[in-house]
Amino acid sequence: MAIGPLRIVHCLRAPVGGLFRHVCDLAEAQAERGHLVGLIADATTGGAAATARFERLEQVCKLGITRFPMSRLPGPGDLAVARRIGRLAAELKPDVLHGHGAKGGAYARIAGTRLRQSGARPIRAYTPHGGSLHYGKLSPAGFVFLAVERHLASRTDVFLFESEYGLRTFSEKVCPPPGIVRVVHNGLAPDEFTPVVAADDAADFVFIGELRALKGIDTLLEALARLAPGSDGPTAVIVGAGADGDKLRMAAETLGLGARVRFPGAMPAREAFRLGRCVVVPSRAESLPYVVLEAAAARLPIVATNVGGIPEIFGAQADRLVPPDDPERLAAAMGRILSDRNRADDDARALSEDVAGRFSLAGMTDAILEAYVTET
Repeated sequence: MAIGPLRIVHCLRAPVGGLFRHVCDLAEAQAERGHLVGLIADATTGGAAATARFERLEQVCKLGITRFPMSRLPGPGDLAVARRIGRLAAELKPDVLHGHGAKGGAYARIAGTRLRQSGARPIRAYTPHGGSLHYGKLSPAGFVFLAVERHLASRTDVFLFESEYGLRTFSEKVCPPPGIVRVVHNGLAPDEFTPVVAADDAADFVFIGELRALKGIDTLLEALARLAPGSDGPTAVIVGAGADGDKLRMAAETLGLGARVRFPGAMPAREAFRLGRCVVVPSRAESLPYVVLEAAAARLPIVATNVGGIPEIFGAQADRLVPPDDPERLAAAMGRILSDRNRADDDARALSEDVAGRFSLAGMTDAILEAYVTET
């Protein structure tokens, strides 16, 4: 389907993690197709890595990249941010305002609605990326966040979910989404399907991600201790940074894993993959995590939990997934990798080939562009 040049502005809060990667990949791919693209993001998060990524994006984002402070939690400052984004959107005159995550989605849809009140007709698109959907309906924070989602649903023209899980969860916790609704899986570029070879001194297992409770790293440490107590046994590398870093280091010491677990800090995923012979994703909640897609593309064995959209990635191999918060089952799955490496490699090869056919960057970009211009 040929789509004429669009003026597309993406709005997100924190330029970190899979959400940021998704926005960057999508913006670049849309620009390559001749669309005029701009980005709006928080200026206080992301660090040097985000700054470097934005500098590369500036070369293709003809509508520019604008960053200013945005708070993580709701507060009075949100009104000033929303007004600022509204003024910027009025100047950029976008055909599409695409919000990502709870905060970015709220800002974009508020700005898009105000533009419509002034006579413009921007398409208000929204991708939740998990966000407020991770909160329980009865928790105080969940009550507020989900109420906001419900209010903004009628001010959304196009809903784009990265997984069937995301669509199902939104429908259950918020409301059946109105307007155009599409499930568009995250996609990878062809060069990401080059296998990664582990370093000679690689650990048995590697975790890659934010060091916070939602990622279940404490469960991984407990599972590692169950495989062999004390200083002898399988090893692991915990790659990433986050608020719970010190707590997790202390937990490793308490479990007697000090000599078996390393915390080298954050680094790019494919660089981190070389540090371990099997990727472990022990998350308590996810949407459609890029690290699982990237590990599958790199043809690495993966042990993961049965949460969010991960079963959609594993497809026919979804029965290998383990429950979250279950160190015994996680240890058993990790033990099977150690005991039958040939089977693990065969599973990794089959999963990589399956993912290559279902999760492409080109397919993701085409589907999102088509959703923008679908008649309601």
